[in-house]
Amino acid sequence: MYKKINRKAIRAKKHYRIRKNISGTAACPRLAVYRSNKHIYAQLIDDVAGVTLAAASSTAAGFGGGSDQEAAKKIGLALAEKAVAKGITEVIFDRGGLIYHGRVAALADGAREGGLKF
Repeated sequence: MYKKINRKAIRAKKHYRIRKNISGTAACPRLAVYRSNKHIYAQLIDDVAGVTLAAASSTAAGFGGGSDQEAAKKIGLALAEKAVAKGITEVIFDRGGLIYHGRVAALADGAREGGLKF
């Protein structure tokens, strides 16, 4: 018999393993990435206070058109621009159990180009 693969459970398990080791602060927030089939979302989170400091997503106006990776890079640049305006330059990258490849990597590259260090 074949074993049924539950991809959501596998991703949740990976995310738990990642999150037990990293935590964001006000000085060095966590850059959390979520990728759905159509869109990609990124937030800077201060886990100590439980507050989102900045966020960007492909659902916002002005991010349409182009390939998925181009849109992800734009999201990374937009988030970095918001972060630098608030005086944040260093972050901890949280890929959320996703593979660091494709749209997730493009978002990270855009954030680095925008001035974030991780």
